[in-house]
Amino acid sequence: MDKQFLQQLLCIFLLRMLGNNEPATIRKHSSINLMKNIFIYCFDKWWRPLLFFILIAGLLILNSELNIRFIKKPLLYLSNVSVIVIFISICYQLYKRQFWKGIYTFLVLLSAGIISMMTSMVDGDHWADDLIIPSDIQIENPINVYSGSDSILTGKKAQTDLILYNSGQPGMYQYIFRTAKIESGTIYLKAFEITQDEELSTEYLEENTLTRVNNPSDSIVHYSSPNIFTIYEGDWGKYYAARFEVWLRPSSGENERKIFNKNFKIEGWMH
Repeated sequence: MDKQFLQQLLCIFLLRMLGNNEPATIRKHSSINLMKNIFIYCFDKWWRPLLFFILIAGLLILNSELNIRFIKKPLLYLSNVSVIVIFISICYQLYKRQFWKGIYTFLVLLSAGIISMMTSMVDGDHWADDLIIPSDIQIENPINVYSGSDSILTGKKAQTDLILYNSGQPGMYQYIFRTAKIESGTIYLKAFEITQDEELSTEYLEENTLTRVNNPSDSIVHYSSPNIFTIYEGDWGKYYAARFEVWLRPSSGENERKIFNKNFKIEGWMH
């Protein structure tokens, strides 16, 4: 099967190089056969998806010790892909009535999930272990949500400001942005770890901090986040410095732009 698969790949490559003049029906048939052979090559041998899963899991474990930041997210994406591949493999093995192979693959996946959860609970997240909070820049602490916001809001009225609140659990926050004379549009937050300039929680932060704004006057207006948002990088009690930026998306269709930023000492939500 491997020889046939490689021969077909070579034939399609040569056809493309020669100008792709074969009839459409032949091209379609060749593409379908190619996809079928790729699927069979990947999943007919039950150990291939399992080997891919184990390889990615091993790289994740290795990187948890080395803490190489720029490959962490790609590895997390690949780990999600490997889990999907394993599920497809299980279904395929059951479809072929190779029940024991499917069950064995499922048990490996289940065991890996249990071990991962237990390790995470015991060992915690190491993302912020080596981060240093700079001493030469101004950094503020988020306000405890239970301290009461009225006195804080009335304390300063003459300036644009961003106020960050702890919200129940470490790593979970809300914000208030106060400003005068801002055009109609939507604001949202971006966050960056200061020393590495690494953007935080990119998949969730914008969506969970969107707030409508419009204030043509010179009076100060407070805009608060409609949702609690979570910073996932780091762990409880492992503090680091983050720069929060307020971005404006004008209703006029003009380009988005940063309108304010402020530094805070934060911690991530426990994984």
